[in-house]
Amino acid sequence: MGEGGQEKSFNFLQVLLEGSIAGGTAGVVVETALYPIDTIKTRLQAARGGSRIEWKGLYSGLAGNLAGVLPASALFVGVYEPTKRKLLETLPENLSAVAHFTAGAIGGIAASLIRVPTEVVKQRMQTRQFKSAPDAVRLIVAKEGLKGLYAGYGSFLLRDLPFDAIQFCIYEQLRIGYKVVVLLFHC
Repeated sequence: MGEGGQEKSFNFLQVLLEGSIAGGTAGVVVETALYPIDTIKTRLQAARGGSRIEWKGLYSGLAGNLAGVLPASALFVGVYEPTKRKLLETLPENLSAVAHFTAGAIGGIAASLIRVPTEVVKQRMQTRQFKSAPDAVRLIVAKEGLKGLYAGYGSFLLRDLPFDAIQFCIYEQLRIGYKVVVLLFHC
């Protein structure tokens, strides 16, 4: 219900746009802040027993990665928010956790179409296999086909879809619980 007891209408395009802007901005900020740590992790995982880790270029490939993170994060939240709202309208109130879980999974599926190629390029840039993201994309596609950009897609979904679904379900349920507690203490 809106102000004055009037029901607020669901504006899909507005929710999509707001979610896309918020998600894209959040994704870029987080990725930029944590990129050096991710680079170190990737290099440690790629290192062969006893080889030294290269500490230079911890932001190597960030620009190319942000070119994928921005639309992937925007797409995730842009799909999550309207899906969540539609499911909350459709399902009984006691199934709100199901709505949040499902919306998180659907947002994750949509974003994975961009996230996976971005991850493939990012990891290959971090391990210094390529000098630039455009070169990486061009050479991966030339050598491995479009399928090369989706290397590890299945394992990515196995890891990230449950993560997205559970994370957003818990987040939303905690928000609901917080609002209930605040209402109880203000009454």
